[in-house]
Amino acid sequence: MSIKKKLGLGLMSAALGIGLVGGGTFAYFSDTETTNNTFAAGTLDLSVDPTTIIDVDNLKPGDWMTRSFELINDGTLDISQVELSTNYTVSDAMGDNGNEDFGEHIRVNFLKNLDKDSLFQWPHENVIVSTTLADLQGDVPDAVENQIWAFFGWDDEASGLSAGDSDTLIVQFEFVDNGQDQNAFQGDALELEWTFEAHQTDGEAR
Repeated sequence: MSIKKKLGLGLMSAALGIGLVGGGTFAYFSDTETTNNTFAAGTLDLSVDPTTIIDVDNLKPGDWMTRSFELINDGTLDISQVELSTNYTVSDAMGDNGNEDFGEHIRVNFLKNLDKDSLFQWPHENVIVSTTLADLQGDVPDAVENQIWAFFGWDDEASGLSAGDSDTLIVQFEFVDNGQDQNAFQGDALELEWTFEAHQTDGEAR
């Protein structure tokens, strides 16, 4: 065999060896698993029943009106707070109210959450609000707060509103008779808007 043929065969053998070695570096065992993951957000859904809590006419000083309504958690998440915001507008029929605000003469004698009443403490009634509409406009109370809380952990309910649960509230309004001339309010009307805003509970490890 000529020297050229020997050199050619040698080079081919070397190239084949290098190729096999190089190919061997990519040989390995493998196994693959795939996970399927889901993130689904819950819902915060508060409703009020009835949506019109009070609708009265022909009021006179000294009249009072007691009504009840429910706050209902129709969502899938627990509610930590339900903030109550108050807004109202007054229609002055005679145009003679001057600086008098009809809202200062309509008092919420009480707004109570009956489900948060205490069984073992005094007072037993969980009063959320007791003030005039004028003063309540600047306040944002929590309608589902247990303000008298537990006696060694024994009580009706903690603050908040669990998913699927409801709280019964009772409210009493009064057109306060202040013993003075209140003729300026004859024929007047007050439109009250109560807005209940629910807030979620704090985040937690899941």
